Amino acid sequence: MTRPDAEGDSAFSDVAFAERAVYLPASDALVVADLHVGRGEASAVSLPLGERADLVDRLGALLDRFDPATVVVAGDAVHTFDRVTDRAREALDALRDACDARGAALELVAGNHDAALANAWDGPVREELLLSGNPDSDSDAGDSLRTVVCHGHEAPSTAADRYVIGHVHPTIEIEGDRRPCVLRGEGTYRGADLLVLPAFTRLAPGVAVNDMGTAAFDSPLVTDADRLAPVVIDSPPDGGDGGSDGGEPLRFPPLGEFRELL
Repeated sequence: MTRPDAEGDSAFSDVAFAERAVYLPASDALVVADLHVGRGEASAVSLPLGERADLVDRLGALLDRFDPATVVVAGDAVHTFDRVTDRAREALDALRDACDARGAALELVAGNHDAALANAWDGPVREELLLSGNPDSDSDAGDSLRTVVCHGHEAPSTAADRYVIGHVHPTIEIEGDRRPCVLRGEGTYRGADLLVLPAFTRLAPGVAVNDMGTAAFDSPLVTDADRLAPVVIDSPPDGGDGGSDGGEPLRFPPLGEFRELL
């Protein structure tokens, strides 16, 4: 288990921000969202090295960096609503194999794209996941924080101190450059903290949140967009995607203030 840098706002000082992912040491869990496996197959668009290899390689780098006990996919593991193709199922199996090889359990949480996933996946597909505390963690948050991972398209049924969601695919535009970002909101959903993750797939262009109002987020957990503050990973000089060496998390002010700076 790897400890994060404790710098930053106090509500999220226990969180390690990575490229398109967060690591929660109190639960020894790595959380990603919106893999959209099969998007390349469905749209005839692919990355140079292939969708499956790209997902597996980047997840593997994060597993090597954080050594989590659990990897959680916060919804939309697959892209196509009505079916899971053989190629998509093989990609999911390869992701699970990468987790198994490093001693991590893979947990899937259902998203709005995952209607057919339960029939194709031989493990559980959960509506939401309450993360348990890690007994080996020396984080104070491990003793008190209840963290729920859900997709974010529907209101969660479990009360928690922190919610981690996907669904939105947030990016931020700075001087014409669009970068995936995590949005952090302290006490913004029913008094609980909120983390909104970007899409883990690089085939999804993402949605620029610079000027988005609350309703445009299309999530009941986003109740005040102006209070959400972006975190962008400053990628390594070699152009990597925040893997084994990671990148420096750049914390920006809440969107309501950030817009005035642009």
